[in-house]
Amino acid sequence: MTLKTFDVQEDIYNKFSNFCTEHGISMGRQIELFMQSMIETEPEAKREYLEKLEEIRKGKFIRVKSFAEQYGL
Repeated sequence: MTLKTFDVQEDIYNKFSNFCTEHGISMGRQIELFMQSMIETEPEAKREYLEKLEEIRKGKFIRVKSFAEQYGL
């Protein structure tokens, strides 16, 4: 096991810490379970999102230096 440091908003950390304490669960274990679920499963929404991003990247675009000049604004 390794010790890692993460930047987390203090308010979020405090709320989660209180939640874990109230329910008698380990905060570290909860984070570990979250990480494990993210790498072991690929949610359908994630795959669909990545496919849409790829379609957008392959789209036809024009380079615009100035919207005012390009569109007569």
